This record gives sequence, structure tokens and C-alpha cells, in this order.
Amino acid sequence: MKPLTRRHLLAAAAAWPLVPAAARAAAPARGELVAWPEVTLLDGSRFGAAQARGRALVVVFWSTSCPFCRRHNQHVEKLHRAAAGRALTVLGVARDRDPDTVRRHLQSHGLSFPVTQDYAALATALSRRNMIPLTVTVDRQGRLGQVIPGEMFEDDVLELLALAA
Repeated sequence: MKPLTRRHLLAAAAAWPLVPAAARAAAPARGELVAWPEVTLLDGSRFGAAQARGRALVVVFWSTSCPFCRRHNQHVEKLHRAAAGRALTVLGVARDRDPDTVRRHLQSHGLSFPVTQDYAALATALSRRNMIPLTVTVDRQGRLGQVIPGEMFEDDVLELLALAA
């Protein structure tokens, strides 16, 4: 991986004010091992490196106010249900600050995949991209896979189930 120059860091800082520039510079390149942070899920449980070990991960950054995220998350929910009993974990990362807003949104849209609000920690660990929805994959060996910006079609999201193989 090439070292980032000061110009790159300043450009990234201007584009992504939610995460400090030094933290964004730490995100791995495709194929590199992910330093998985310990995050708290909305239900109060913790999800960290121990829970991720040996499992493929599909991590989706989103917001309750994003109409594209609403459609995208319906497909993500289908993936989550299809992954039951397989070595694949789906994790949502809500940008919203109020946990009750996120909980109400999940309930009203029938979404059951686990969600965290530790946006900065996961953005630091996974991607410098600042957009939602953003889908990131991590393979079963803990290496960064795809970083997919924007809303995806249902078939494309469901194809991510192959990561569990």
C-alpha cells in the first residue's frame, strides 16, 4: 500500500468530517487484514474480533433518513435471513445518533439484522468512503473484500451469500 501524502489526507478530511483524518488513513486496502474493533450492538451485546473470527462479514453503513438505504436494507434483510446457519454475519452500521430512532426504524421496516451505531470505529477499520448506503465485505480469513458504494439490486446483495462458502 502506498503511503498517503498530506494532500491526500487533507482531501479526505474535507470529504469526511465525521471521522478524524488520522483514523481514515488506517483503513486497509482490499485483501489486507481488518483490525476489527469491538463495537456495541443496539441490543447491548458486543461484537468484536472473536465474533468475526472464521465468519464472512457483510457490513452495511446506512441512515434512517436515506431513501436509498431503506430499499437497500430490505435486500440486506433477505441476505441476513438466508445466511442463518451459515458462516456469514450481516451487520448494519447506522449513522444516526439516537438509538431509539434506529430501533423504531428497524421495527417499522421489519429489519432484524444486528445493528451498531459505532460508525466511526467501523469506518476507520473498513473504508475511507463517505457515502450511504455503503456495503463492505470481509472474507472468512478476516481480509477486506469489496467496498460497494450505493444502493444494490436484490440479486447482487443475495450473491454475497457466496462469501460463506
